[in-house]
Amino acid sequence: MASCRAACHREDGDGDIPATENKDNLTESDSSENTGTSTEESSEEEEDEDSEVCAEKDEGEEENEEADAEESKNELIPGPEAEVPNGKDERHFKLCCEKCKAIQQSHGNELVTPRRISKGRLQVQLEADGIFECTVTGLVFEASERVLVRYSVLSWSKFGTFLRDSWKFAGPIFNVDTVNKDASVLKSIQFPHSVCLADPENEMTFSVLHIKDNRPLIEPTVDHSGSHVKWRVSSLSPVGPIIQTTQPVEHHGVVLVYKQLGSDNNNYSFHIYLATNSSSDIKDIAKQVRCYKNRYIRIEKPPTCKLDEGTYRLMSEPEGEIKPEDLKFTLAVTKMKGYFEAFFEQPPPFKLSLIEINTEETVWSANIREGDCVDNTEKKPRKRTNSRQRSSSPSEEETVCKRPRWQDESDGVKTATTQGQDMSDKQLLQVARRLGKEWKQVAIYLDLNARELDDIQAAEKDVTMQKLKMLVEWKSRRQPGKATASDLWKSVEELDDLPNEVYQTLQGMMDNREAK
Repeated sequence: MASCRAACHREDGDGDIPATENKDNLTESDSSENTGTSTEESSEEEEDEDSEVCAEKDEGEEENEEADAEESKNELIPGPEAEVPNGKDERHFKLCCEKCKAIQQSHGNELVTPRRISKGRLQVQLEADGIFECTVTGLVFEASERVLVRYSVLSWSKFGTFLRDSWKFAGPIFNVDTVNKDASVLKSIQFPHSVCLADPENEMTFSVLHIKDNRPLIEPTVDHSGSHVKWRVSSLSPVGPIIQTTQPVEHHGVVLVYKQLGSDNNNYSFHIYLATNSSSDIKDIAKQVRCYKNRYIRIEKPPTCKLDEGTYRLMSEPEGEIKPEDLKFTLAVTKMKGYFEAFFEQPPPFKLSLIEINTEETVWSANIREGDCVDNTEKKPRKRTNSRQRSSSPSEEETVCKRPRWQDESDGVKTATTQGQDMSDKQLLQVARRLGKEWKQVAIYLDLNARELDDIQAAEKDVTMQKLKMLVEWKSRRQPGKATASDLWKSVEELDDLPNEVYQTLQGMMDNREAK
């Protein structure tokens, strides 16, 4: 990922965290074998990374996620199809580069707005053959027939070690899957890229990194424009645009400003991140910020700029305390992103400017006003419990950010967490029938091992009954009163790929129990 190698400050220290080493070799291929790493596998690995970086979150931090989700409703395109209430983590920023006019394209493409089916995963129904552009991620799908598509933004920190020698990532990496249909129903996918193509002397040749059977392959692209790279679908597994060059690469970049929140209203401390205009970069930074002990809000300022690999300096008016003095922007892949920290003793307004050291060019600037530093989300009433009970189609912040933590609160509310009634076999069957091919991941979260899964599959051929036996085994290991719907939910709530239908089923059981 794009990161700032020179100074990667963490809440508890400094230093980059290198990407996990991978011994697989990078090979070039234009084969069309239809095998790949599944969406479940990649999403599960993403969840593991989340756990490593953010093993423990305090209540206040979770409140911040909740507030961010609520606040981001205003970012949606108005209309009945605006179904993704929190697109901050996945979205790319549309921009008009003065040098190459790389406006995000929608030349005749039908715009479609996805809905979120679990944390980090989006779903969109393509109604017929045609070309469709996702309003959140910028992905463009060319379909030959009606198809349901699921996809998620992945982190280059997982795959960056595959980019050897002069290969560099050129945009976000995605995992795309079709539901109950072969990958061939998608003729092509256009991936948004962040490379500035203004310099005619620095001609770029795009390829894609395609992970098949956990092996990295380089595949050719069909075409590219100022904003997208077109790839003919061979199979569906993690894919992202890459380029091969030994020259410095100029990217369309973004500057993301976060303000630290605290009990002291005179606290004016900011984190300023540099990144490529890539959903993978933006999501990584949002994830990193959520995992800090302190709470932060993102200040919505025009973020786009151009970024060369090089060193930058952040200046402020009036002068504040800014550390580090200089920050290196590089495409090296790291799990933790570097940032400037700016502190002011006086209240806003402030002007922040980003200067490229070698050219002394100001590539970005923004005015921070007093209203930008107010945590408006604190003033909004919290209706987590009622919204879940009354909504037949929970929104994203209800299904992801507003998880039923109220069951653990000691506020006098009688909940299913205290010696409730264990789930019956009939209820377990209801849950089993709503589980899809991710049920083995659920089993792992319920502390069953691979051998036990093999035994279940060997003893029972019916897949639904396999899922039921897995849940019955989980129940048998629990103490009486500790195998409730709430207990099951708490065991699997961190699984990215958990279908929304499972959440709704368990929530209904918990609500019914509460009403008794």
